[in-house]
Amino acid sequence: MTKTNLAMSGLAVLLLSSPAYADLQEQFIEGAPKDRFVIMNVGSCDLGPAEFTIDFAAPNSGLIFDVTDTGAGVEVFQPFEVTDGAQYLAEVPVISDGDQRATLSITGIAQNEMIAFTIDVDDTNGTREITVTDDEIGGTAFSLMSDSAKYSVVMGDGTQAIIRTATCST
Repeated sequence: MTKTNLAMSGLAVLLLSSPAYADLQEQFIEGAPKDRFVIMNVGSCDLGPAEFTIDFAAPNSGLIFDVTDTGAGVEVFQPFEVTDGAQYLAEVPVISDGDQRATLSITGIAQNEMIAFTIDVDDTNGTREITVTDDEIGGTAFSLMSDSAKYSVVMGDGTQAIIRTATCST
């Protein structure tokens, strides 16, 4: 075997042996009358059972879920509705009007698959309470509890964030 072939085989082994992760990308899409959250496995392996949490309380932004026509929300309301990936949820989460936190029990998410749902998010501190801008959603915390390990990320200026997880088990 030549030195070039040996070097190329070593490089191939290195590239093929890099660790695999089940990273989750979160995206918030402001809409009228429904806002949308998309949680996608952008990693290179499947994610097993986990608890996924969206937390508006951390930045003290005044964001709340508006799911009923009575309570803390303003004007229109929209209940939680799964639009993609219902098969990945163990159950429909209980989200009450005015909640600042929602937790989804996930049975697992295959690589390149997603859970998406619509709901209404209101901004009780803003001038336009029925819309949530990029800077208002910024600071939202997302966390994932999987295999007794917790992974978290805080959304920055945009409307997307990625939770980086530990390497996948084989």
